[in-house]
Amino acid sequence: MPQTPTAMHPKTAPTIWVLTDGKAGDELQCLGVAERLGIEPEIRRVAPRKPFAWLMPRGPIDPREAPDRARSPIRPPFPDIAIASGRRAVAYLRAVKKASNGRTFTAFLKDPRTGSGAADLIWVAEHDRLRGDNVLVTTTSPHRLTPEKLAAARAAPPASIAALATPRVAVLVGGDSRHHRFTPADNELLASQLDALAASGAQLMGSPSRRTSPALSAAVAEVFARRGGWWWDGRGDNPYLALLANADAVVVTADSTNMVGEAAATGVPILVFEPQGGHAKIATLIASLTRQGAVHPFRGQLDGERYQPIDSTPIIADAIREGWLRHRAALGLTSP
Repeated sequence: MPQTPTAMHPKTAPTIWVLTDGKAGDELQCLGVAERLGIEPEIRRVAPRKPFAWLMPRGPIDPREAPDRARSPIRPPFPDIAIASGRRAVAYLRAVKKASNGRTFTAFLKDPRTGSGAADLIWVAEHDRLRGDNVLVTTTSPHRLTPEKLAAARAAPPASIAALATPRVAVLVGGDSRHHRFTPADNELLASQLDALAASGAQLMGSPSRRTSPALSAAVAEVFARRGGWWWDGRGDNPYLALLANADAVVVTADSTNMVGEAAATGVPILVFEPQGGHAKIATLIASLTRQGAVHPFRGQLDGERYQPIDSTPIIADAIREGWLRHRAALGLTSP
């Protein structure tokens, strides 16, 4: 699987907007795609008032944010490409298309819930039902973990990680979500399996997330302390990239599709711990990555072999680049 899209020639490099309501998850995915295109995008954030926000994604946009308003998030000059995500951005992406007289090539990440006509190109994950000639479907979601960033983090690991012997296992712990709940029994099981893994000779290094409960974090941290691992205490820079880059395997909890998908970009075995609950989209992702040899159930031991890193971000970026070039040609444009 290619890791980076073909570089754009300077004379054909487009201007790009990243258009969201500022939600971190949506914006980071859009930025990841723009960065793979080799372009520094302009970030535009919409903020529709009530009742307009209630009517999203079908619109209309908040008139206060119309393109002709001085403080509008979609004021001109319009970009060559607009990459959007999030329910509140759907109507604004349509507005950009209309206001630019169709010149802007529009791309939307995730199901817009308004059909395939919401943008020139739509990306969805396998679990989404939306399909169409302009709909790109991939296993994992886009992200900002480029091969270059992983290589740099691998070449210069933090001292706390460099001090650990191999095999190093990154432990990425999530927490309760809409579809998963970590019961006391789950906390105990995860801790006991991590203890068994460390007893086998693996060196543990890991971090909690914002959703990790104090009880879960304490249970995992106790194992790390007793077995000589390194558990991030929240001070200093987040070590997420360094953990993934320097891991020989990754233990990840199944409450986050992003953590599972991003781990697949490393090419090392992913050992998934499933707490109580579940959801079809997560089950679909895990099943697909299992078929591709990347994911294995966590049983307190190392399982699996390395594989070719799985990264959908350059695939999405390539599709946008090629779509924009076709769009530009159809408009009779010979330069951006």
